[in-house]
Amino acid sequence: MDDHSDDIRRPLSPRIEVYAGVGRKQWPDDLKAQIVAESFEPGAIVTDIARRHGCRPQQVHDWRRRARSGQLVLPASADTVTFVPLVSETSPSAAAAPSGSSEAAIVTVEFLGARVEVRGTPGLAVLSDVFVALRRTRSC
Repeated sequence: MDDHSDDIRRPLSPRIEVYAGVGRKQWPDDLKAQIVAESFEPGAIVTDIARRHGCRPQQVHDWRRRARSGQLVLPASADTVTFVPLVSETSPSAAAAPSGSSEAAIVTVEFLGARVEVRGTPGLAVLSDVFVALRRTRSC
């Protein structure tokens, strides 16, 4: 039995390459930032992240460099404390008048469906702990 796989007279199987793109893909900055933030997670492997998102590892490394230099703004992490507008349910004149008793003060926080009331005059550390606990709670 003869092997004809090297026979040059035999026509080669046609090779067809299909390119369905329309040029370079434009990555929105918010998607780049999301991918970079994912790559900064402990134990993350850039090659795996790039493959999952359909880009090259070199792109992710370039975006990481841009993020470090401040050219790409990353989304805030869960540990970052942010501020929201304060809404007062009382009139400005009633809020400015001292009540005379520090125990009468109540701070009410409504966040993602949860409601927390802090009575008295809590310090900044106590309020910060309340906000961090709310953010970390998955049920609210």
